[in-house]
Amino acid sequence: MRNANLLTDNPALYEARFPDEARLAGRWAEDCLRRYGTGPRVLDIGCGTGRDAAYLHGAGRMVVGADLSEAMLVHARVHHPGPEYLQADLRGFDLAERSFDAVVCLDSALLYCHTNDELDGFLGSCRRSLAPGGLLVAEMRNGAFFLGRTELLVTSSVSELSWQGITYRSTTTLRVDRTAQLLRRTRVWTADDGSPPVEQRSAWRLLFPQELRHLLAVHGFEVLALYDGPGPRTEPPWRVGDLPAATADADRLHLVARLTRAH
Repeated sequence: MRNANLLTDNPALYEARFPDEARLAGRWAEDCLRRYGTGPRVLDIGCGTGRDAAYLHGAGRMVVGADLSEAMLVHARVHHPGPEYLQADLRGFDLAERSFDAVVCLDSALLYCHTNDELDGFLGSCRRSLAPGGLLVAEMRNGAFFLGRTELLVTSSVSELSWQGITYRSTTTLRVDRTAQLLRRTRVWTADDGSPPVEQRSAWRLLFPQELRHLLAVHGFEVLALYDGPGPRTEPPWRVGDLPAATADADRLHLVARLTRAH
């Protein structure tokens, strides 16, 4: 069995596996930027294939998309032009003297910061990159959901899709690593073209709402909204005009925070 990140190495396959034709994630982020008020300069950190960065660009923002994967950036420049795309590690980035009015971090990208030092690196980098009063908008899995809940852990999830004439089948298993406070994922891909299976391992930090509030306060951010839904990956999904819930209990967590104390 080969070890690889099949989706990161093949951005078009990623978009086929996680379609977003309605650009819900980008639309939700733009709604937050408008609702809470910010200027036009936006950094989409962990931008992936560039779909959301391109949507924000189309909405009139001056967007920089940044990601660690060069394959993702090459795809973004070709298929989702408009933003400027740069390579950067969200766990600690320095974009020279650039200043942004908002940092957007979607689809649990923030949770690839596995340790406290990496979380401090991310939030410190955001603080240095934001103009005074700038916004941080993020969307991620909710660590609190897994307190006493096992429905996502007891059985593997299986999905299938066809891409470039090949049928791919993925089997995904999740487990909670309580000591490291990580949600660990193992995904095994098989294909009907005779190629060997590919095993992909990854993990997300399990952050709890009050823990996140504390980390943000330490780094000079005021939390304006922190709630479980509706959002681009909730069921039912977010729609224009939806207001944030008053709860932070379900599978996803949505954050809007304002920088009140610059570095």
